[in-house]
Amino acid sequence: MSEVFEGYERQYCEISAYLSRKCTAAFALDGEQKKQTVSEIKAGIEDAENLIRKMDLEARSLQPSVKAALLAKLREYKSDLNNLKSEVKRITSPNAKIAAREDLLESGMADTLAVSADQRGRLLMSTERLNQSSERIKDGRRTMLETEELGVSILQDLHQQRQSLLHAHNTLHGVDENIGKSKRTLTFMSRRMDRNKWIIGCIIIVLVLAILLVLYFKFIHK
Repeated sequence: MSEVFEGYERQYCEISAYLSRKCTAAFALDGEQKKQTVSEIKAGIEDAENLIRKMDLEARSLQPSVKAALLAKLREYKSDLNNLKSEVKRITSPNAKIAAREDLLESGMADTLAVSADQRGRLLMSTERLNQSSERIKDGRRTMLETEELGVSILQDLHQQRQSLLHAHNTLHGVDENIGKSKRTLTFMSRRMDRNKWIIGCIIIVLVLAILLVLYFKFIHK
């Protein structure tokens, strides 16, 4: 079923139930209160007529298999609205209370009221189903929002982990540079040590030769 049609239908059912209660209460009122209530009922009937026109346009724009069922519902809603208009006429008649009691004694009107009550019962059931559908939609939206919040939280955690990894990478890069510098320093020191070893070795050899020469000249040419 069209979601647009369901929205109009829910509004109509709510207005119809509201107008039915207003009509029942209006029979017991007098004076300005009755006039004000009748004015509110007429305004509600105009709103209901607008909703029926909108539902009719929406239903006729759908596929034939769906359109037939929706138009059948519309006929019931139109009949219900006509009954409400008839009740408004009885309310605004000079002897509304007497006329209401006389109408209730007539079998035809009793049948009409029974049909109207049955229709309103179906309308209330439809309203209840629509309300349940609305609750399911709200639950779905709530779940979607919770899922979205969870996704945002996960993305934030991943962003923080990425920042931590980048920081660790930068730290390791700095350590690598320090290790490279230290390696170059150690290489330079090792070369200097090797050079110093050669120098010391040369000095030792020279000293040994000098000692040998001294000993040679001392004992040979003595």
